[in-house]
Amino acid sequence: MATDKIEILSLEPNSNPVYVKTKLMLYKQNGVLKDWEVAETMDSVAILIVDEDKEAFVLVKQFRPAVYLKNADGFTYELCAGLVDKDKSLEVIAKEEIEEECGYSVEVDALEKITSFRTAVGFSGAKQTLYFAKVDESKRVSQGGGIEDEQIEVVYLPIKDAKAFMYDEKISKTPGLLFAFMWYFERFGER
Repeated sequence: MATDKIEILSLEPNSNPVYVKTKLMLYKQNGVLKDWEVAETMDSVAILIVDEDKEAFVLVKQFRPAVYLKNADGFTYELCAGLVDKDKSLEVIAKEEIEEECGYSVEVDALEKITSFRTAVGFSGAKQTLYFAKVDESKRVSQGGGIEDEQIEVVYLPIKDAKAFMYDEKISKTPGLLFAFMWYFERFGER
């Protein structure tokens, strides 16, 4: 996937947004009139997955157009994640995302909630709920990669290499991934 050629065909205002709806908020703070551009976005779930057979974190690598605008590569390493866009529990959505993106079937009661936090607080403030799951080959049901036209690469990062990965600024990654790794090392120690 890293050899994909990306060609931007256009960049223009979106007159019919589905996932990100921008607005201009006018407000007063301590009597001072202010304005700020905000985006209405959906909440999400993310899952820190450890493959116990491989002694590795299971990550996803995918193209992100907004990142492409900033670094001309656009590929990011992330936790398995998905939008809360269905009338289902967060745990069921997390379970479905693990299977769709990474190819493992995990029981809902095997998911451990870590915490929830706000993302993109400068413009969105959506809530992300973070879970932890352990998998092994007995839970594999497919190769993953997403559904429909998603192009997701499943990446296995050896736990022993994760700290160096965290601090490698050449690799685009999300703050949620970094937080999840820190949680893991605090909880389980280094291997």
